[in-house]
Amino acid sequence: MPDEIIRCDWANANLLTQQYHDHKWGIPVHNERELFKMLILEGQQAGLSWSTILKKMDTLCAAFDDFDPRILAGYGDAKVEQLLQDPGIIRNRLKINAAIQNAKAYFKLCEHHGSLDAFIWAYVDGKPIINEWSEMKQIPARTGLSDTISQDLQKYGFKFVGSTIAYAFMQSVGLVNDHLLSCHFRR
Repeated sequence: MPDEIIRCDWANANLLTQQYHDHKWGIPVHNERELFKMLILEGQQAGLSWSTILKKMDTLCAAFDDFDPRILAGYGDAKVEQLLQDPGIIRNRLKINAAIQNAKAYFKLCEHHGSLDAFIWAYVDGKPIINEWSEMKQIPARTGLSDTISQDLQKYGFKFVGSTIAYAFMQSVGLVNDHLLSCHFRR
């Protein structure tokens, strides 16, 4: 019998969360489209479980043109109404409008920083913060840094980027590594 793989507790909910945890969560991302996509998805997740987003991932990507900011920025009222009828996504008008607004804000941010990658990784000098948590209850929902990132994103016009969302984004794209010390995937 092979040794059991030890994961962070939250990852054991189902196969989708295991796969996400094992292959994406906490791994540094520098791909511009992936960073933007994850920022939007973390906003879509507000008030819901991440498992819900993972289950709807394919339909979310299809409905939102794979989160291409050039396409999203051009969405109008007709597209919003179409999205509100799509049962495969999070049908929340505020979140849909936020995705469109965030695409517009993305270009404003890029004018000043060159890219979302340059902007976001500058907060950690290009190196992930490696935390040393032994229990899930030690992991914060937000930090002083996520407060700052949230405020700075909001200055560019981003919506659904509160501090808790900003921290979840930091975890998802590897700015911070919150894998437990006991986790096989701590890297």
